Amino acid sequence: MPLPQLLDHLKKTAALSQVAGLIAWDQEAVMPEAGAGQRAEQTGVLASVIHGFNADPRVPEWIDQIDKSSLSAFDLRNVEEAQRNYDRATRIPPRLAEESAKAASEGQRIWAQARAEKDFSKFAPALKRNIALRREAAACLAGPGEDLYDCLLDEFEPGAKSAELLPLLESLRPGLVALREKIAGKSAPQPLSGHFAADAQLALARKVAARIGYDFDAGRIDTVVHPFCSGNGGDVRITTRTDEADPLNCLYSTIHEVGHALYAQGAPDPYMPAADYCSMGVHESQSRFWENQIGRSRPFMDWLYPAMREVFGDLSAPGPDELYAAVNTVHSGFIRTEADEVHYNLHILLRFELERELIAGTLEAGDLEEAWNSRFARDFGEVVPDPSLGVLQDVHWSIGLFGYFPTYSLGNIYAACLDKAMRRDMPGRDTMVGAAETQPILDWMREKIHKRGRLLPAPQLIEEATGEAPSAQPLLDYLEAKFGALYDL
Repeated sequence: MPLPQLLDHLKKTAALSQVAGLIAWDQEAVMPEAGAGQRAEQTGVLASVIHGFNADPRVPEWIDQIDKSSLSAFDLRNVEEAQRNYDRATRIPPRLAEESAKAASEGQRIWAQARAEKDFSKFAPALKRNIALRREAAACLAGPGEDLYDCLLDEFEPGAKSAELLPLLESLRPGLVALREKIAGKSAPQPLSGHFAADAQLALARKVAARIGYDFDAGRIDTVVHPFCSGNGGDVRITTRTDEADPLNCLYSTIHEVGHALYAQGAPDPYMPAADYCSMGVHESQSRFWENQIGRSRPFMDWLYPAMREVFGDLSAPGPDELYAAVNTVHSGFIRTEADEVHYNLHILLRFELERELIAGTLEAGDLEEAWNSRFARDFGEVVPDPSLGVLQDVHWSIGLFGYFPTYSLGNIYAACLDKAMRRDMPGRDTMVGAAETQPILDWMREKIHKRGRLLPAPQLIEEATGEAPSAQPLLDYLEAKFGALYDL
């Protein structure tokens, strides 16, 4: 029968993709520097093989023979995803798939060096190559009159269109700017000060990760330049980074990646596309929810404060209230991953604007640093001191991830919608969070989001989980309430 053959083929394709994920993790976490050239070749060859599996001519033959009326919702979605992957793969030449993978591997290495040396000019040629390859891929996928950027966005947020996404994301800007201006006149809380040893930070990271549900039997934590999460099912790896003057960087990078990991560990099947994450916006909703609505909440400080004292000793913050203020300080910083909740989405809007212009060809790679700096000054009122704090801070464009950035803001919007619904369904949630007894919260997410896989489009999944169509209003309401109280607005 054709269905078992198709499902077996999908399982093998997924296994190959997981291998690709493992060697990408290895490159960033433990690979010796001299292996970079070999890794680029390995990555390119593996991408070519995966492309061949997705474009296998037997796939449409099997699909044509399947009686779709007899399928479960899960298997019907597997068939639809197989068709979608086949359609995309057959439009992309194998040569382009392999070259793009090699360029991503090489680009990541060059970006890391350029970032360390604070020299954008060393990265610009690799960026130019990645942009050209992504434009070429988008042109292969585009229908008549279709926006090239939308073809790349569709890889991360299936069905999304920038013309619809832009008004949603831009609807955040007036409220965020107004909130920022109201806070600007208030005195900032005292930041944490002192020396925080890297091994102590990692001990705290492991303790927090385990406490909120990360399964270490199916995962691990390592340190890298730019934190990320990789894998699914029984092998989900997270990464973080340390700064001995700032323990919050490690802590919240870890919680963020744990949010991704909980979603990946909660997938009902590690191989079938119907069980995979719904979209990157939904994936980011999980990381942002655990990082912000849980990890930066006032109740969580009741558990976190003594946990931090246990590993660091006495803190400059005299109690949980002061720690809560310190972890929610609002300031116009340069780094997206360290941005407070008020400024974070303004960082995303900047990147969304720039990458759409890069793909459209109205902005060239060599002009990106100047464009970044001028628009950062426009949006944040700050002069970028060097490219490591500006255009070189994010890894995404070095590995060809154009279309990814807007999913972060979608994730914030979805997280606030989920938070609102969870509070309605779970009146005692703050008490649970104060004791870091978060299993009921994870169970709610498992039932509403994780177990649903890709059975529904992202907006519909969020609507079914919350009872309301997703909008930016719950996020704006949450931010106004939280920071209004913190800064006595």
